[in-house]
Amino acid sequence: MMKKKSSNSRKFLLIIFSFLAASALLLAFRYYTLFFAPNTTDGESFVHIPRGTSLEGLIDSLENSYRIRSIPNFEKVAKKEGLSENIKPGRYLIKPDMNNRSLVRMIRFGWQEPLNLTISGNIRTPQKLSSLLSKKFEFDSVSFIAMLDQKEFLDSLGLKRETFISVFLPNTYQVYWTVTPRELILRMKKEFDKFWNSDRIEKARKIGLSAMEVITLASIVSQESNVASEQPVIAGVYLNRLRIGMPLQADPTVKFATGDDSLKRILNKHLETDSPYNTYLYKGLPPGPIVIPPLKTIDAVLNYQQHKYLYFCAKPTFDGTHNFAVTLSEHNRNAAAYQRSLKVYLKR
Repeated sequence: MMKKKSSNSRKFLLIIFSFLAASALLLAFRYYTLFFAPNTTDGESFVHIPRGTSLEGLIDSLENSYRIRSIPNFEKVAKKEGLSENIKPGRYLIKPDMNNRSLVRMIRFGWQEPLNLTISGNIRTPQKLSSLLSKKFEFDSVSFIAMLDQKEFLDSLGLKRETFISVFLPNTYQVYWTVTPRELILRMKKEFDKFWNSDRIEKARKIGLSAMEVITLASIVSQESNVASEQPVIAGVYLNRLRIGMPLQADPTVKFATGDDSLKRILNKHLETDSPYNTYLYKGLPPGPIVIPPLKTIDAVLNYQQHKYLYFCAKPTFDGTHNFAVTLSEHNRNAAAYQRSLKVYLKR
């Protein structure tokens, strides 16, 4: 009888142990499935989480991304990890075979991916700049333009409304999607100060211009010619005019003054536009740049070619290059040759 009871006890304990082991394995498998099993599909994509997003909104965004295999499993882990109180806004990279634990921690700790901000192209005004930036970042164009009214902030950076876009030097920068307008401007000013090293500052001093004035002149030169070899020569022409108090008489500034970017030719009526940017009416440099100039053009101004030219005119060959002249009579001959060729061209 004792042996039979002992045998039954062992069987009972074995059953209990087997049940507990099976339960433990089941729980372990369930835990693994919830936390560590891959829960994203192949390929890479980004999900953007704005400020103030709720857990429900986050789950909707992930569901709409079609990258999460099991939304219910993600939601369970998110709740267990307390994600609803710790959702960090950002631009997050969803990689292949990420598990729920990695997804939740990425969002909870704000491990977002920076994006590449490339400043290039024909950016003439803060309004155009704000329109481009608002398509890249969380902030809208209105909040960016509002920074123009922050006089104390602009003063602290040595900026004015007219020179505001000067700090946005053409280049590619890594920036987080959640950056605020203020943070972005501070970042660009830091990059601006880095570009304006002691060598460039010294060259500007010898020319007699500030960094902002160099950029303003470079913006004019860049609109006069995109031929790299000519830009130092054109810069020299304008610097010669500035030194003798001669109006710059730069057609690109007149185009900017009219506000009509579609203008192909500057006519006499356009020269009458009353604006501080009209360098036919007002001597000296305009209040600020008429476009964000390329870095190479800024350096072309700093390394301008010394000569005696005061005038330049497009060549009648229409190849984008110019004839340069010291005297007005020489310039008039060049201009007449260009006009004759232009009339022939327009009659074709």
